[in-house]
Amino acid sequence: MKSIRIVLLVFAASMLFQAQTQAQNRPEHELHSMMIYNFLKYIQWPGDKNTGDFVIGVLKDDDVYNTLNTWYGNKERGGKKFIIKKFNSAAEVSGVQLLYVGTSASSQFEDVLGTLGSSATLTVSNKRGLGAKGSCINFKVLDGRLKFELNQAAMSNASLRTSSQLTAMAILI
Repeated sequence: MKSIRIVLLVFAASMLFQAQTQAQNRPEHELHSMMIYNFLKYIQWPGDKNTGDFVIGVLKDDDVYNTLNTWYGNKERGGKKFIIKKFNSAAEVSGVQLLYVGTSASSQFEDVLGTLGSSATLTVSNKRGLGAKGSCINFKVLDGRLKFELNQAAMSNASLRTSSQLTAMAILI
């Protein structure tokens, strides 16, 4: 019985290593798209934002937009249909529950915050320093691995509730 447990543990460890290696070999935009979709499991929007279609906006990142749209666009999960919208400027942004701010749009980040105001929008970014500037979630590479910062004050300002599981995985700022 003990030897079976050891074999199962070795097998599970090798499968986990293989999954991590495969994920790390994916292009960055695919990793970001997967993580964005998975964040949705761990965040609760206020009541009125939990009904109808769930709109994910992408500001100036064609790769992330195309991947999200191909993988998740018009698909349903938990009774919600996912709509993926592409924006070219901060002024265009409206009606989204989640907004991904691409690296090339990072100079517009303060305008994005001004446009969104205190709306219940999860902002996700990929530029050093944007987490501290008010992005709810900011991707960061540490030791060759993709991690993310979680700005608890920004989450609170957007009236978003975060599960303890997401908080435990994040770099808190």
